[in-house]
Amino acid sequence: MNGMMRAAVLTNFLDVARDLGGNPAELLREARLSRAVLENPDQRIASDTAVALLEAAAQATACDTFGLRMAESRQLSHMGVVSLLITHQPTLRDALVTTIQYRHLLNSSLAMRIEDDGEWVNVREEVVTDRPSRQATELALAVLFRLCAAVLNTRWRPYSVNFTHSAPRDLALHRRLFPCRLEFESDFNGIVCRAVDLDTPNPAADPGMARCVRQLLEAMPTLNDPSTAMEVRKAIYLMLPAGRANSICVAEGMGLSVRSMQRALDSAGTSFSELLHQVRAELASYYVENKNLELGRVAGLLGYGSHAAFTRWFVSQFGKSPSQWRSRGIRG
Repeated sequence: MNGMMRAAVLTNFLDVARDLGGNPAELLREARLSRAVLENPDQRIASDTAVALLEAAAQATACDTFGLRMAESRQLSHMGVVSLLITHQPTLRDALVTTIQYRHLLNSSLAMRIEDDGEWVNVREEVVTDRPSRQATELALAVLFRLCAAVLNTRWRPYSVNFTHSAPRDLALHRRLFPCRLEFESDFNGIVCRAVDLDTPNPAADPGMARCVRQLLEAMPTLNDPSTAMEVRKAIYLMLPAGRANSICVAEGMGLSVRSMQRALDSAGTSFSELLHQVRAELASYYVENKNLELGRVAGLLGYGSHAAFTRWFVSQFGKSPSQWRSRGIRG
């Protein structure tokens, strides 16, 4: 279920690594990638490989804001033809829905969800790979933030940008790229804004141009056909912290009946409970290693109603209690 992404996601990786004193050639060699691959924006790269490259670069350069530094010079045009369709949507809400609809052309590991209570909106975003990544998450959120700013310009005034990971040592770059409230160790990765902002008209929208570009996009090959299993996995990532990662909510969010979803998962040789277990296992060690997160909060982020239930599951999975895992500094 490894996703794929366009090499354009790694635009300016070489420059940022070099500027920070890193050795780009060595980093690419260790990741088994060539410079030629990165120079072709439409080249396809395994998402796990790209995410591992970002984390390795952050460690090698001792820069915990490596992903953000890559995002700092990004333009909407780096998203390719999709950016043209986004630019001509009538509202920011339409632009986000379009991004969700065509994200498989950019990064099939990208999960997005719009949660609207009528007054406030949470735009959740996750990069779903084998293990959560600070660098990939911050790069994706910064690109999303810049997309919103490109559509609304000075009218883009979100309330906050939220991260599940801890704050970096220096917040200067975050404050420059995200001129709003910053929430670290949050329940989700994403942006919070007013619903009215999403429905503000986009004066630059051209419906005729949007129709032409949409026809072009429909004829383009996908990075890889998003499987039901992968889509379920991404939905679980998005819904787990809210306690809604059950088969009914996930199927409904995908526009499927529970029976149809289960049949597709059966054909793929997996099940909803197996995917839920995998996601929890991946997130559990990541959250527990963050000593700033109380273990009771970790239980909630993983969808458990009680600390005791979470502890029983964790012991069955890892052979040690969460507190033992954390105190001994074991890495998953």
